[in-house]
Amino acid sequence: MSNRSFTAGDDREVAAGTKKRTKTPSEKENGAYTVGWICALSTEYVTAQVFLDKKHGRPEHVSKNDANDYTLGEIGGHNVIIAVLPDGEYGTASAARVAKDMIHSFPNIRIGLMVGIGGGAPSQKHDIRLGDIVVSAPRDGKGGVFQYDFGKTIQDQRFETTGFLNQPPAVLRAAVSGLMTEHEIEGHGIQDAIENILGKYPRLRRKFQRPDPSSDRLYQSNVVHSTTAPSIGRRALLTDAPPTDNEVVLTDDGAYSTGSRSCAETCGNSPPNLKIRQPRTEEEAITIHYGLIASANQLMKDALVRDKLAAEKDVLCFEMEAAGLMNHFPCLVVRGICDYSDSHKNKEWQGYAAMAATAYAKDLLCRIPPSRVEKEEKILYEG
Repeated sequence: MSNRSFTAGDDREVAAGTKKRTKTPSEKENGAYTVGWICALSTEYVTAQVFLDKKHGRPEHVSKNDANDYTLGEIGGHNVIIAVLPDGEYGTASAARVAKDMIHSFPNIRIGLMVGIGGGAPSQKHDIRLGDIVVSAPRDGKGGVFQYDFGKTIQDQRFETTGFLNQPPAVLRAAVSGLMTEHEIEGHGIQDAIENILGKYPRLRRKFQRPDPSSDRLYQSNVVHSTTAPSIGRRALLTDAPPTDNEVVLTDDGAYSTGSRSCAETCGNSPPNLKIRQPRTEEEAITIHYGLIASANQLMKDALVRDKLAAEKDVLCFEMEAAGLMNHFPCLVVRGICDYSDSHKNKEWQGYAAMAATAYAKDLLCRIPPSRVEKEEKILYEG
């Protein structure tokens, strides 16, 4: 059986040039772990940990130059390694480093997941709302995530595609199909799963419970968030140029700094500013969408460009890390929607969106027999 990429070593190589880790080591050898799970943010790392069926502790050893923080555990009988990007680091390069080190330290990984939050691309075709889930789905034999050149794309207002993420293993794609069918017949139970976790970890409720539905506002695409005016020039939204006095500032965590003024105060809730959408039933509160995810090294935060690009490629979600895993870590990408890829960004929905994505990922893993995963090829890192 051929390998997916180039050699990363085996258990003996991992043990030969390793460094010791303190704190409650796992009783299992690194080679026992077959599922690699990558998070970009600490919020996503929290939700991944609390959805574990059982925690194993820390790895006893990792590769010599591996700086990742790991949590080990079980989901549905699978031994899972969870890693998070370093605090304050975002984008494709950081994700690639984390994946590379993970594969070197855990040479028996067979399937990969990247689970977290992303920005939605709602349209007439796709009624995407905050708290919904987008799952990468292959198109035309290519992976469900494609990388685009942000600068050229913004300048020309058309996608400059630079590559596609390799398709995830067939076992993951088959499980997605099975889960889609089950959800169509029986519903998904994502909200129940989240409530169960919040019941076990009540201190998480404030940050991770579902926000008030009234805070899910989809503004007209020409309404741009400003501290002083109903609309602003789009220069700072599309480039790295310093903002003028009339423009808002993007902070390190991807939120806009507007002092004490909320988006409702700044942009208003009047019908002319908002897109009117039909209320959803309680059962439809979380909708799962399957399709293309666009990934680049910069944040998509302009609604007019979002709409144009989404229409061109039928993109459902924008994010910043998955493209870093191209050709190295073929995985399924699951994103909870926390904003609309526009200038009205805030952190209110991030915790809940991460919970929703994690609940889906766990449901997916529980459909796959561990013995089936062990029959997959090892993921070996090139470079």
